[in-house]
Amino acid sequence: MAITPLDIQNKEFERAFRGYDIEDVDEFLDQIAKDLEILISDNAVLTDQLEQMKEKNKNYHKMEGTMHNAIVVAQETAEEVKHIAKREADLIRREAEKDAQRIIDEARYRSTKILSEQEDLFKQAQVFKMRFRSFIEAQLSALESEEWMNNPPKDLGASERKRTFNTDADYEPKSDYRMRSIEETENDTER
Repeated sequence: MAITPLDIQNKEFERAFRGYDIEDVDEFLDQIAKDLEILISDNAVLTDQLEQMKEKNKNYHKMEGTMHNAIVVAQETAEEVKHIAKREADLIRREAEKDAQRIIDEARYRSTKILSEQEDLFKQAQVFKMRFRSFIEAQLSALESEEWMNNPPKDLGASERKRTFNTDADYEPKSDYRMRSIEETENDTER
């Protein structure tokens, strides 16, 4: 059983022969009662503070647990985001590689087609050049032979000869010696 300051103040000692001085003992007991009262009061304050600290400590532990969970969730989320970003980057890279390959294939196809067309045009130009050269050479050969000038038609009269060899600017030859297109010359070579 704990002694209270009131117990100390109300304590009465029996008187004995040759005992302690009553006033000294009462004074000492009063001083002990005051000191004990102060200690009890301080103890109560400290106990309240201790309870408050325990409650704060409990809250801090809860917050620590919550923060720990939040950190774990944040780390997991960061890992997941990183994983998703890596997958998306791989997907984008593969799509870019496909697009690049498609563009390269299209460019190769176009360049092959252009080279083929160029080759065809070159061949057509060569054929045209050969035919045109043949035509010019035939015409030059005909001009150089001069047979046509020495042998006028015998059954024509002078007026007819004059009309046939008219050198006027309105003169149009009877036969059509127009330039033939490349397609016509190709068709002739195919026949």
